Amino acid sequence: MCGIVTAIARRNIVPVLLEGLRKLEYRGYDSAGLAVLKTEGTPQLQRLRAVGRVAELAAQADATGLSAEIGIAHTRWATHGVPSERNAHPHISAGLAVVHNGIIENFEELRSGLQAKGYKFTSETDTEAIAHLLHDKLKSIPDLFDAVRATLAELVGAYAIGVLSETDPNRAIVARKGSPLLLGIGEDGYYAASDTAALLQVTRKVVYLEDGDVAELRLDGYRVTLQDGTPVERAVNISSLSADAVELGKYRHYMQKEIFEQPQALGNTLEMIAGGGGISPQLFGADAVGIFGATRRVLILACGTSYHAGLVARYWIESVAKISCTVEIASEYRYRDSVPDPETLVVVISQSGETADTLAALKFAKSLGMNKTLAICNVPESAIVRETALRFVTRAGPEIGVASTKAFTTQLAALALLTLALAKVNGRLSDEDEAMHLAHLRHLPVAVAKVLELEPEIEGWAQRFASKHHALFLGRGMHYPIALEGALKLKEISYIHAEAYPAGELKHGPLALVDKEMPVIAVAPADSLLEKLKSNLQEVKARGGELYVFADAGSEIPQSEGVHILHMPEHYGLLSPILHVVSLQLLSYHAALVKGTDVDKPRNLAKSVTVE
Repeated sequence: MCGIVTAIARRNIVPVLLEGLRKLEYRGYDSAGLAVLKTEGTPQLQRLRAVGRVAELAAQADATGLSAEIGIAHTRWATHGVPSERNAHPHISAGLAVVHNGIIENFEELRSGLQAKGYKFTSETDTEAIAHLLHDKLKSIPDLFDAVRATLAELVGAYAIGVLSETDPNRAIVARKGSPLLLGIGEDGYYAASDTAALLQVTRKVVYLEDGDVAELRLDGYRVTLQDGTPVERAVNISSLSADAVELGKYRHYMQKEIFEQPQALGNTLEMIAGGGGISPQLFGADAVGIFGATRRVLILACGTSYHAGLVARYWIESVAKISCTVEIASEYRYRDSVPDPETLVVVISQSGETADTLAALKFAKSLGMNKTLAICNVPESAIVRETALRFVTRAGPEIGVASTKAFTTQLAALALLTLALAKVNGRLSDEDEAMHLAHLRHLPVAVAKVLELEPEIEGWAQRFASKHHALFLGRGMHYPIALEGALKLKEISYIHAEAYPAGELKHGPLALVDKEMPVIAVAPADSLLEKLKSNLQEVKARGGELYVFADAGSEIPQSEGVHILHMPEHYGLLSPILHVVSLQLLSYHAALVKGTDVDKPRNLAKSVTVE
């Protein structure tokens, strides 16, 4: 959600700001803007803003010939106020420019106080209150860095900010609390951004700011302090990302690229078991054996697609490790009374590691005394990873498309490893079963590659029902969460209304929706629930519904009028959900192509949800 790029360098930084914003487009946004300081003669702020894509902002910059050596830029995802130029960042207060990610919860109180002092607000945003508050602080605290720190002390909520001032034109100030921000150390200057991808064009040397950090960027260096002014040192890291990793290459969309990267992403994630003789609990940290051995219950906290991964894992953990498992939506967990249990392993799942609801739920669980914690995440330097006792970093690589694909399947692979580790430590995994499960995991990239070969047939299905306005997804057992994920993908990127149900629930209400205009997509693996599922499908057929069935080989579901069958390459037992979800990803992708929607940047959505 939202994106920040800040630069001060011995070069024209306008192209750097614009390219950085392009690399942050995947986060979701509705408007963009930048402000630069012209330092020849009397320093002067110049601001450009545009509703819509970064390309429109770039066109304005080209038309005006904008050039400067210091500036801030922003992509906005609307929270306070509709998408409009007046609500777009940066916001200005008498020579100050501010960009901001996050939400300021006390902005109405701040706004009222500032209006009483004579400040005029021209937008509906909470960010404008930061700009005016900082201007007010500068009346009594003349140093910009100190005034920023004093301003931050009055903000309640989450933020990452960037600040420029005409009265202090040789430095930019940035800060973070609850919203990601990192520094970039270049050969010709210093930079800051919400994501490493925005800075790969100029450097791979990055410094990850911690919550409460405030940083000053100058041409000759930078410094970081805590909000109270205490100097701190933050490690300089060399990012493993490359510019090529975030390029489209031969693909039409990032989502398509990331779907087809899944065999490699899974192979990378599972690389540590490629040649070993068994599962090692130490994959999750040095203290894993002790923590797993003392675990009597598992609590999984996650949001969205990551929540669906947790739902699949519940079936695995309870059936293989024989440990009770509960899965909670992170945004709900901390707002109800729950019974804490210190013998619970709290597992948080997040693609970005900065998901505000999941991070808050984790901190809440720890406040209740549940300190056996594990993060499963795709970003090793993220806040969630730093907050847990144990961690497993998936190796999906950068995921640009808003609708998650490879991040999801690598989460499932990590959760499969967790299941086996818990079972092994607690004496519930025989040598024979361990060898079988590891063989399946090692073969998983090949199995997924075979599913991808079904794309032409799935594309044909998408052509047939993309004109529909509603769709129903069905699954049973551990494939019900996969039906949920399939429905989420379809509505995320094609805007077709889709719902998912356990197939056994059809007759308890959803069957009333079924007619010839309601396509029904069923996940039908050859497992112990197949015969039950076949009966549910007959209920749909008898009501005139049109069925699209993803069936395993040997499922013996006959194709007939109104019943379309696509056979998966192989039945994959415990890991079958991973294969089936890939087919549903392809279905959603091709339905969106037929509909002509913006596949990588669906309306109203953001990739990294860093506000509640």
